[in-house]
Parts: sequence; C-alpha cells; structure tokens
Amino acid sequence: MKMSTGPARANPGRLSRGRLQAHLLHASLFGLMAGFSCGALAMDVDAGDYTALPKDTNLGLLYYQHAERNALYADGHKVPIHAGLDSDIGILRGVHFMQLGDYIVDPQFLLPFGNVRAKDDLKDLGSDSGIGDLILAATVWLVNEPEKRRYFGITPFLFVPTGSYDKDNAINLGENRWKFTLQSGYITGLTDKVTLDLVGDVTFFGHNNDYGNAGVTQKQEPLYQGQAFLRYNFTERFDVRAGVSKLWGGESEIAGLDMNDKPGTSKYTVGTSYFITPSTQLMANYGQDMSVDSGFKEERRINLRLLQLF
Repeated sequence: MKMSTGPARANPGRLSRGRLQAHLLHASLFGLMAGFSCGALAMDVDAGDYTALPKDTNLGLLYYQHAERNALYADGHKVPIHAGLDSDIGILRGVHFMQLGDYIVDPQFLLPFGNVRAKDDLKDLGSDSGIGDLILAATVWLVNEPEKRRYFGITPFLFVPTGSYDKDNAINLGENRWKFTLQSGYITGLTDKVTLDLVGDVTFFGHNNDYGNAGVTQKQEPLYQGQAFLRYNFTERFDVRAGVSKLWGGESEIAGLDMNDKPGTSKYTVGTSYFITPSTQLMANYGQDMSVDSGFKEERRINLRLLQLF
C-alpha cells in the first residue's frame, strides 16, 4: 500500500487516494486494541485496577474484546466510504504482589493476541492474526488505605516490539517500536457503596524506522489520556460501573511530514463485575466511542475478563 506525502485536507470528500490510504494505514496500526485494559492506542484500565492487594497475592487474568468499527474519520470529518475494521483480541496477564520496603509493588506482564480484519470498502487491506507487543509493568502504591478504600499508585509500562509486523501489510498487531507509558491512579470511597476511580497517563513513542511499503520513519508526539469511573457495590462481591475516557495529543509524523492525525477520542463504558467464588471474578463491559477526530470510530465493543486469585 502506497502512502501519501501530501498535507491533510479539511474536506474529506476531496481527500486524495494517497492521503486516504495514509489515514487508513495509520488508523490500522494505532486502533487495533483501543478500549482494552492494555491497548495499543492508550493504556485503558478497568475500574478497580488500582486496588492494592496483600503481598504474596498472585493474579491470573484473561481478557477478551470484540470490537466493531464502521466509520473512519480524518481531521474531524467522516470519510465518505463504508469503512469497516473488526477485531477479536485477547490478553493474557500475570500479576504478583510483593512488599518492597514500605510499599506494595506488583510486577506483571501482559501479552496481547488475536485477529484484526478489514471489511466493506476496505476489505482489500486484509487482516492480521497472531501475537501483539509484550507489555511489562509494575505499580508502586504510595497510598494504601484499604479501611478507607483509598489508594494511589504509579505504574510505568514498557511495550516491547515483539508482535507480528510486516511493513508491506496495511494491518499489523505489532507496532515495530518501543513505547513507554507512565500512569497514575487514585481510588477513594465516596460513600459506603460508591467508589470513584481517577486515572491519568502519558505515552512516549519510539521511532518505527520501517513504516509502510517504502520503509520510512514514523514518529509520534506524546499521547495523553484521562479516565474516570464510578462504581456502585450492591454487595462486597457484586458491583455495577460506568466510565468515560478522553485522549489528546499523539500527532504522528511520517517521512518528516506532519499527519494532522490527533485521535481526540472520547468514549464511555458501562458494565458489571461479580465474584462467583471468593477467588474468581467475572467482569463484562459494553462501550463505544462518542467522538473521534482521526482514525476509526468504534460503534460497539464488548469486553470480558476472567480474574483468578492465587
């Protein structure tokens, strides 16, 4: 697929073929796992993720997301084609809680895998199946007050470019670049049954020096995200939750040219979680994008998570 080197246009109806293809390729790379607890576009979390557990606790988690994207946006305008991109992505995650001095720390790994496929007018872009980029992380809790349901932690995430990637493919699960995210999360109980989660992060991107058919260099400005959740606990084992998220920044540069492609995505999520046993939790969320400036817009996504305490 040939990339454009021309400037962005405000009128999507007058986008050149090359410019449209560049937008499609960019969206394919950065939109693959949007909305996961650990996605390629941003570091989404689930409500309750910043709860510190006692030392020597182990967690095994398995995530699944089905997402459907039926619209493509460029410079805040909907591109006038039937643009489709569906994905079925899983994440295998392992977490270990330990005491380090006065602090609880949880070294962990996350391994994405799955399938992404273009459809409708974009079906010729093909698909990709396999493994995504390995993610290594560890939260340090600076505030750990379970009696008040109050926690504050800081998490560095390192994305290792181990996922499947072919510069001649329009769609890839891997990004062929290193990434680093610094995230912080705060949880506090508002009432006996209502809990507030606030999370913010910034992601820094390494260079992809083998981008597109021509193997040019891709750079990207830091990407920022803010997330907020409210949870209502009917019992200690059953809750309902709702959340919102907003992205800003993150404009990319390809072959030295600004792409004017800040995602500017706003989205919402609603869901529930339930401990079916004292050590096994099921979670289900539904969400969709409310607005997108550049890239694919998710019409719907379903997230499922199985959590096992050891």
